[in-house]
Amino acid sequence: MTAIAETTVERGIDDDLARYNAKVLSVAQALAGANNTVIIATGSIAGAMFAPDKGLATLPITLMVLGMWVGTVPTGMLAKAKGRRFALQTGSVFGILSGLISCAAVLHSSFVLLLLGAFCGGLYAAAHQSYRFAAADTASAHVRPKVVSLVLAGGIFAAIIGPQLVITTKDLWPPYLFAATYVAQSIAAALAAIVLAFLRIPRIASHEAAESARPLRDVVLTPQFIVAVVCGVVSYSMMNMVMTSAPLAMVGCGHSVTDASLGIQWHVLAMYGPSFFTGALIVRFGVVRIVVVGLALLAISAAVGISGLSVAHFWIALVLLGLGWNLSFVGATTMITHCHRPSERNMVQAFNDFLVFGGMAVASFASGKLLATFGWATINEVVFPTVFVAGALLLIQSLRSRPQTV
Repeated sequence: MTAIAETTVERGIDDDLARYNAKVLSVAQALAGANNTVIIATGSIAGAMFAPDKGLATLPITLMVLGMWVGTVPTGMLAKAKGRRFALQTGSVFGILSGLISCAAVLHSSFVLLLLGAFCGGLYAAAHQSYRFAAADTASAHVRPKVVSLVLAGGIFAAIIGPQLVITTKDLWPPYLFAATYVAQSIAAALAAIVLAFLRIPRIASHEAAESARPLRDVVLTPQFIVAVVCGVVSYSMMNMVMTSAPLAMVGCGHSVTDASLGIQWHVLAMYGPSFFTGALIVRFGVVRIVVVGLALLAISAAVGISGLSVAHFWIALVLLGLGWNLSFVGATTMITHCHRPSERNMVQAFNDFLVFGGMAVASFASGKLLATFGWATINEVVFPTVFVAGALLLIQSLRSRPQTV
């Protein structure tokens, strides 16, 4: 356990079950992750086609993030009341609706329907973003970062499925660009719901349910939780802000939709590719070092983004952005799992995601205005001060948590 981890009594631990569930959730993640990738790759482009103001072109992606934000606490409440599997499969229903509504938006050239479809996609994302916590429910402290990483590793296949859905289906329903893509998005969500039927996560045992859970306020005001949330918010919001703007910026620089889609594909591969070993790195080197490296990579990505406007500059920046997000976000997630008792997990995890995705919503909305008003360079410049603040807080908390020697 790391210096910032709160010592808790572990109960209901079954590492074999945790590994099994992580494998199931990894497959579901591969399918569900295509939801985000499709919306990110197409949202700003379709938004520019239908929006009354070009400055609102990224609003569909913002609505997706808003849906993630709004959906986090209800997902946690539903998981607590009905169990993890029921909550996650309910989320898949919104994934199916997202694609169907977005298809209707394209057919009717409706910006409002496009926003509604993206919002439903966000509600779905709120559910599948919690896959990482579901895998950790029965894992010991030593295994937690590994199963979290394994679930996120499913995103590697999402990185292939999502962009390829866009590239291969975008023109299959002429003259309606992306109409067939959104239908394929719904099919992927339906398949993910089927995979989730194999999930086996026990409800909290009676002795855990009877355990005196602290008020949520007492947990979220601890230094450990605050630092973990700040790292999660910064890593995800800065990644989302840059990623959201990149396809539109690339098209605006004269690059093709295919170049933009492939850029997102490489980015998502970099987001999830390291997941095969990120957990082991956290166990080996400690969560603080890994998060610091991740934050540094986010800053380096921004520096590359500022340095040029070629396809290579965009792609390299997006790859570094994905790598930095993986290390910092997996680390922040691991930190959160050490901040609560078993009886507190659903609400604490949901509140964490509520804050993380709230930060993402602000960053996503700001990205459209920043890009339209100030340009691509300004988007990247915002990364530096936010990453610095998160890194400084993490290092200060780490130093304070070190055992004092006489």
